[in-house]
Amino acid sequence: MSVFTHESMINHHGPSLFSQLVETFRVWRDRYAMRRELGTWSERDLHDIGVSIADVAYELDKPFWRA
Repeated sequence: MSVFTHESMINHHGPSLFSQLVETFRVWRDRYAMRRELGTWSERDLHDIGVSIADVAYELDKPFWRA
């Protein structure tokens, strides 16, 4: 019989470096996609959500790694 249980073998030190990198790349990809989609919205759509053309231009000029 093994002295190791499933619970004792779990890494309790938080997410691994690899999982952190994967999550960072996912956030960057989603941010890039959302900004590109925002750039396709009409003035009426932007007005409905209270965003100006200048706000959109500012967001589109940001690199994907900046929040």
